[in-house]
Amino acid sequence: MTLFFALCFVAVAIAGVSAFLIFWPLTLIHIRDRHPALAEQFGPGAFLKPASLRWLGRRSYRQLGDRSLSGLATPALVALGATVFGIGMALALWLLSQVFA
Repeated sequence: MTLFFALCFVAVAIAGVSAFLIFWPLTLIHIRDRHPALAEQFGPGAFLKPASLRWLGRRSYRQLGDRSLSGLATPALVALGATVFGIGMALALWLLSQVFA
């Protein structure tokens, strides 16, 4: 049963990755088009750069006051959180199954 729940958390992680792959590029395109100074800070290829992910994780997009940007960045942040949570829980349950097997 433990491994079944671990597999369910893997499914949560996959759903999170899918949503992140949709919303994060849209967020970066919006930044490129509407906030060029911020796009310059991120530089080219900002998709997985630690600076851009820290910016997302700190919710710095709220300081810009752009509701459209918040509407794209918030689901990207939630998806990233779901991915990390799903992988972490699946790993924890897998380890638990190894200890008590």
